[in-house]
Amino acid sequence: MDGFLEKVVLLLAFVVLLGFFNEKVTKMTYEISYMLFSVAIGAVLLLIGSMCGEQSSAKTILENIQIFDLESFLIKGVLCFMLFAGSCHMRLMDLKKYACPIAILAAGATLLGAVFYGFLFYGIGWILGLHLSIPVCLMFGSIIAPTDPIAATSILKKFNLPSGIGFIIEGESLFNDGVGVALFVCFSGLVTAQENGGFLYVMGKELFGAVLVGVAVTAVCFPVFRQTKDETRQIFTSLLTVALAYFLCETFGFSGAIASVVCGILFSALRNRQEHKGRPLGLEQFDIFWGILDTLLNSVLYVILGLSFLHILQMPYVLALSLLAVAANLAARAGSLGVSTLFIRKLPDGYDRLSFIKLLTWGGLRGALSVALAMSTRPMLEPQTYYIVMGGTYAIVFFTTIIQGMTMQKVYQGIEKTIAKR
Repeated sequence: MDGFLEKVVLLLAFVVLLGFFNEKVTKMTYEISYMLFSVAIGAVLLLIGSMCGEQSSAKTILENIQIFDLESFLIKGVLCFMLFAGSCHMRLMDLKKYACPIAILAAGATLLGAVFYGFLFYGIGWILGLHLSIPVCLMFGSIIAPTDPIAATSILKKFNLPSGIGFIIEGESLFNDGVGVALFVCFSGLVTAQENGGFLYVMGKELFGAVLVGVAVTAVCFPVFRQTKDETRQIFTSLLTVALAYFLCETFGFSGAIASVVCGILFSALRNRQEHKGRPLGLEQFDIFWGILDTLLNSVLYVILGLSFLHILQMPYVLALSLLAVAANLAARAGSLGVSTLFIRKLPDGYDRLSFIKLLTWGGLRGALSVALAMSTRPMLEPQTYYIVMGGTYAIVFFTTIIQGMTMQKVYQGIEKTIAKR
């Protein structure tokens, strides 16, 4: 218990103090500020620890926030709530309007991105003399192919993107998790020489099983949510819904991430339906609760990622390969979007294909799901290969969050100026 409380106190202290400093001084987007400042603090603690020896308090602080605890924190803890919070306010009419491009990007761009990245990284490994198999590289590609819905909904929306483009980015990031997980299961099966039943089987199991669970659990729980007049009980019911759906998916081998998104979207749809019928549910506390919870969990996540980043960089071969992984990620993302947009007849908000590809390539932020999938490869890979996968994943998450996140507004403004001149 003492160890748990110690970690909670440390993490909340970082969240509060870094957030306060950012509010008063730097005024950056909070996800960017937490990761950037946590990396800087981690570097200082690491330096102090190396100078003062094994028993220094700085070294103890870093060791108290173990990197591999993040897998349990995400997969077995808070990921479902973070995904639900991001999707329970989704605009369903827009989802219907942009269903085709979202589906093409979520399925096609994710699949192509994983394959393109896998072969690019295989070529990098071959040039550097590393013994990386094609299945391992394809599995690595599936880890970093899905864009992060949490980053998309919290960072990109602050730049006042056009409604159509913004919704497509948000929708793609919400729905490509299932495709990424299915690809990961398929390629990891090749790595471990296990029979998975093929991609279509895994895709059906991961995606359609999750959708079925999400629909069924929501159908059971939402009537309670609708009928109760106690706003606190409404919040409890929503927590039960997403937790139960995620638990059932974990039990039966479906995608808990997709089930969480389905629950959130259905809650949004059913809530809107009640409001259109003139029977508003009075969900002020509901909105406030999920907004606060989403911000808190995101803040803790980015602090942990930032403090863990330098520990990852100490692994062998990681620094040089991380730079190459970032470059390969950008190339694979751009290539997959280039092919996928050929099947989208009309792009929204007056965007041409080149501008659309540029914006979505730079706006393809990575986050919690990629880190969690990378951590889960530890039992199936040799230590050196595992370090390469972890280091590359962390580098991509760091680069997309910090570098791309901080420059996204300038990229968007440049694209808008180009469109305006036409």
